[in-house]
Amino acid sequence: MLEFNQFEVVSFDCYGTLIDWERGILAALKQLLSHREIDFSDDGILELFAAVESELEDASNSYIKYRDILQEIVKKLGKNFNFVPTETEINCLVDSVKNWQPFPDSVAALESLKQKYKLVVISNIDDDLFAETAKHLKVEFDWLITAEQVRSYKPSTRNFEIALETMGISADKLLHVAQSIYHDIVPATSMGISTVWVNRRHDKTGFGATLPASGQPDLEVPDLKTLVEMIG
Repeated sequence: MLEFNQFEVVSFDCYGTLIDWERGILAALKQLLSHREIDFSDDGILELFAAVESELEDASNSYIKYRDILQEIVKKLGKNFNFVPTETEINCLVDSVKNWQPFPDSVAALESLKQKYKLVVISNIDDDLFAETAKHLKVEFDWLITAEQVRSYKPSTRNFEIALETMGISADKLLHVAQSIYHDIVPATSMGISTVWVNRRHDKTGFGATLPASGQPDLEVPDLKTLVEMIG
């Protein structure tokens, strides 16, 4: 069992953990497909998103901004269904990020945890895109570590290494909270960082917008409300 008093900082993945990104992704891409009377399952859309995103975020590739990744996902969808997206459509995911909403328990959980810990976001995102998201989360984070700042994407451990350096703490003082086994739990655990898996998809099948992966978090919870109750 985790000893919550040992931690000074709680870090969060943002999209998928704090923000219901799958709902946002589906809203944008289903509208794009419906305009062309294309019927594609929600699971199919999310799996394509995960595959293209991870390919472009691969550490063996040169870093590109996350907005470019979102544009490439739309282009890939077009190739799969034999259409060329318009310039407006190519930006449909990028433009939708500002409208992606927090899970119902996110803001209250952050406000509660802020009373006990310093808070940080470690996210595969661009600074300007997160600035729009931050308006929905309402809590001022002590640090923000983005892929744009680090110029690499999780699951690279570099993102966590830079985060620890920036905060000036050792790995044992950090608790990392995330929904993605692939992006977060595996690399953080490999560095000796304690992890909480927020299994937001506990009532769904598959891995959604992240690649399938297996890992051993220190704790699994269905939502952030449960985590806050356990911490007390």
